[in-house]
Amino acid sequence: MEVTESSVESTQQEKQQRQEEKERQRKEEQEEERREEQQQHHFHVLAVDDSVIDRKLLERLLRVSSYRVTCVDSGDKALEYLGLLDDFDNDSSSSSASSSSSSQSPQQEGLKVNLIMTDYCMPGMTGYDLLKRVKGSSWKDVPVVVMSSENIPSRISMCLEEGAEEFLLKPVRQSDVEKLQQHLVKSLGLPIGDNLDDRDNNNTKTNINHNNLSKRKAMSPEPPERIPKLKGLAIV
Repeated sequence: MEVTESSVESTQQEKQQRQEEKERQRKEEQEEERREEQQQHHFHVLAVDDSVIDRKLLERLLRVSSYRVTCVDSGDKALEYLGLLDDFDNDSSSSSASSSSSSQSPQQEGLKVNLIMTDYCMPGMTGYDLLKRVKGSSWKDVPVVVMSSENIPSRISMCLEEGAEEFLLKPVRQSDVEKLQQHLVKSLGLPIGDNLDDRDNNNTKTNINHNNLSKRKAMSPEPPERIPKLKGLAIV
């Protein structure tokens, strides 16, 4: 009888431990999602495209991912917003800017631009010209992504060699936007894999792996997956 009662008590304790473990993992996952969501809300993307349709599509995709978005319709407007056109006529240009953009520079608004996404083919200043201007200015550390509906290898290579992080083929998809996170993290000035959120996520994964160790004793340990840090053509 004592053995039976002891077994029942042991089973109940194991069940309670499993429930507590599940609850702890659930809270950790919720906390991680909350941190990621808060981080995304702090990311500010400057979108540059002369096409109203493409600009609205890009803005919608970015906002769905909880990014702050400022849209302008030309390279000149982008340079003005970044404060790189000192002699630009603000009065004549403010009426043609996108409704989601502002005539004030990000410094005046107290905002930081974490990523610039620009179309390649635009009248006047092309996306490649804008890329060169940005990389030759105080904004040189801000990642730039170039977009185009034309898959021209020489054009792609030229932009990547000039410093573009990605060259996306239009139409841009939600899966493309999801890949931008690594470039946005770089814009914070911290090495990828060594920022606070990465350290927190690593600690969470370590705790989960430790708690599940008993379930994996019969399995050979596998090295953690490593994400290659490569610049290149995004596959759409």
